[in-house]
Amino acid sequence: MDATIQFLTQHGTIMLFLIVLAEQVGLPIPALPMLIAAGALVGAGQMGFWSAVGTAILASLLADQLWFELGRRQGRQVLGWLCRISFEPMSCVRRAEEFFARHGIHSLMIAKFIPGLNTIAPPLAGIMGLRMTQYLLYNGIGTILWAASGIGLGIVFSNQLDQALAMVTKLGPTVALAFLGLVLGYVVYKALHRYRVERLVPRLAARQLVEKIAAGENPVIIDLRPHDAREDVPGIPSSLALSLDELLATQHKLPRDRDVVLYCACPRDATSVHVAWKLREAGFTRVWPLAGGVEAWHTMLRESGQAARASYIHTAPA
Repeated sequence: MDATIQFLTQHGTIMLFLIVLAEQVGLPIPALPMLIAAGALVGAGQMGFWSAVGTAILASLLADQLWFELGRRQGRQVLGWLCRISFEPMSCVRRAEEFFARHGIHSLMIAKFIPGLNTIAPPLAGIMGLRMTQYLLYNGIGTILWAASGIGLGIVFSNQLDQALAMVTKLGPTVALAFLGLVLGYVVYKALHRYRVERLVPRLAARQLVEKIAAGENPVIIDLRPHDAREDVPGIPSSLALSLDELLATQHKLPRDRDVVLYCACPRDATSVHVAWKLREAGFTRVWPLAGGVEAWHTMLRESGQAARASYIHTAPA
């Protein structure tokens, strides 16, 4: 136990910086326990308060600024990068965008307190075109509140530091193995669930959709993208713009004798696949996610236009 206290005393500031930076970059490493531990060291007189708070704020702001700039420069592609390491890519983007739509710029002040939103908030702010001064102000306030509250919580319980470290020293290996088992079990469960859903829900290619439209089958096409995404990139003509919740709430109005095609702009068509799976479970057998989403549709149109121009060139009289 003495060795543990000595290690935290000597390297606590560096550990705090690295763990906070890792979490804000997007790695699945929770920073709150380290904030509390740093607060306990502050309460025990082993670390300075402003040193701890400043270290946490600096690490967080560095990672946030990186994501904000990437969001401004790369657009929605950045969300795809982040959500590819998430086992909930559908909710990863959708919940963050809905939260921002509901609370606006003030979302940055509380994003750090909401798991899953803390890392997505900075790039989302950049994508939405937030001014740098606004972003720095509101994100800075949120970061200060988050760091100070975590460290303050540790200070409150600093008197229990010795007991906590003694318990960790005694039960550490057992607790670590149990925690590792739970994490691995969760990862395996989510991976199997995702594989099962994606395997059971067949996709419809963009060219197949064109063929259905040309054949007069009149499929129902639903745009599941959020509002700002629909403004950035035009959707498929005649498609209905509905949120996930709106569609599930009004699913009884969907026809069962026509194809229903869903599309989004998310990694692995996650939202479309999720909704299609839900609707198929409810008895809708002709529901299809559009493979590749709206991007595949526009790619197909560009390729078709190029092919048509090439055909004209080759068949034009000399």
